[in-house]
Amino acid sequence: MLMIDIQNPVEIFSEPLTVAAFAPFGVVLDTPRAFERVYFDGALDNYRAHARPSLSLWRLAPHGANALDISILERHEFSSQTFVPLDVARYLIIVAPPGDQPEPAKLRAFIARGDQGVTYGPGVWHHGMTVLDGPAAFAVFMWRDGGAGDEQFFDVEPPVRLRL
Repeated sequence: MLMIDIQNPVEIFSEPLTVAAFAPFGVVLDTPRAFERVYFDGALDNYRAHARPSLSLWRLAPHGANALDISILERHEFSSQTFVPLDVARYLIIVAPPGDQPEPAKLRAFIARGDQGVTYGPGVWHHGMTVLDGPAAFAVFMWRDGGAGDEQFFDVEPPVRLRL
């Protein structure tokens, strides 16, 4: 179990990634159990007609410490952002609701399995992907136009500590 300690006596516990729990932040991409194709087109949002699709591959080292200091959150105000695991066991998702700036007391932490992807809705604040069990690889999809709206960062002061 993971727990977030905020300097105020607020504690937020991690929870398994489920469709219902993650709904305020985006869409969970669960791998179909049957031999079929499932479309998630409705989760892909782009609010700028001139932005181009962007697909990247991302390789990450595991987070090896016993704690994670959340000092920066980011958002993509005009685009959804999708992470599809290619080779990962478990990873940590930290999100806060959309708004002009994130509210640390409203952070939520989810543990995702390697067969689950996520699409963050436009404007959803999130921490960078944190891999828990070993090196990992993801495919990442979003829309970009090269401008400031592609990604915005917010310094969390004081940092929020998440104990692993």
